[in-house]
Amino acid sequence: MAELELRGLSKSYRDQIILRDISLQVSDGSFTILLGPSGCGKSTLLRIIAGLDAQTSGQVLIDGVVVDHLPPAERDIAMVFQHYALYPHLSVRENLAFALTIRRTPRSVIDARIAEAAQLLDIHSLLDRKPKDLSGGQRQRVAMGRAIVRKPKLFLFDEPLSNLDAQLRTSMRIELKKLQQRLQATIVYVTHDQVEAMTLGDRIVVLEGGRVRQVDAPRHIYAVPADPFVASFIGTPPMNLWTGSLTRQHDQIFFRGEDIDIPLPAAVLSRPVVTESAVTLGIRPEDIRLQEEAGAVRVQAMMELVEDLGADLLFHCRVGRLPLVVRTARETDGKPGLAVWLFFPLNNLHLFINDHRVDMATGPPS
Repeated sequence: MAELELRGLSKSYRDQIILRDISLQVSDGSFTILLGPSGCGKSTLLRIIAGLDAQTSGQVLIDGVVVDHLPPAERDIAMVFQHYALYPHLSVRENLAFALTIRRTPRSVIDARIAEAAQLLDIHSLLDRKPKDLSGGQRQRVAMGRAIVRKPKLFLFDEPLSNLDAQLRTSMRIELKKLQQRLQATIVYVTHDQVEAMTLGDRIVVLEGGRVRQVDAPRHIYAVPADPFVASFIGTPPMNLWTGSLTRQHDQIFFRGEDIDIPLPAAVLSRPVVTESAVTLGIRPEDIRLQEEAGAVRVQAMMELVEDLGADLLFHCRVGRLPLVVRTARETDGKPGLAVWLFFPLNNLHLFINDHRVDMATGPPS
């Protein structure tokens, strides 16, 4: 396996900037996710790593060696595409063997590697079939097998599960994670699906507008988002976010937005408040309480819709003109048209000033 390092990568097409100064380190044996909305530059970044596209500036290093001058075939990388890219006229066995045959690998080695991949992916019975005779999930296994037999330093996956139905995508996600753990492979995986990102990755790189917004473990990105974009992009349903300003009243700091007024923890007083700054306050739907508890702010809302998810309920509410979503246990009673009291625990609030997270324990920057 291998370590990957990106140093100040940028990419432009004419006047359009696709990637902006991307620096990243991927450790040996890790599963790193490139996550972001369509058009954020994640697939372009993967293609640059593979050597299929050239950066405008910056460097790609594999095991500490700059590989920018090397063509894709010499980077010792295997890439699995969204559309499988299998040769339709070849059998599964021949598809698996193709790259090794081109490299004049001995037949005994090819057969051994095919047998190993077939065992890992449970595709023994498919080896003599053509791609047209396979289901989507089976084709994706074959595409992964073709990468595995090469024993590359680095695996690159470009949204490999996006063409599968929801149930198959879930089962393939589990198989892919197990496979990575068995192989101890270094994987860089592109997706726009946050569920894939949260369940597969050891580390998530959140991209937006060609920039890295946050790099961290899935749990930490969810619990401590670096900015409002990450807060809104990670989580289903997304975090409730409101824009407004901070004001001081006697010995209390208040967040004031349209139709909402929230007192903040006393610790925010520890540093000067920047009243002219752009301020965003947020709370995740599952952190809102329907029963009063200590250290929570009470807010009155109107319930508009109850959405039944099976295990949970979503209450779609409105505070004045502001929409708000509450996620709660299905045993909770809720009825559209009723006024309800909601309780926001202060330690579950997220505060962002000028698009940067503020630690409530230390207060906003001066």
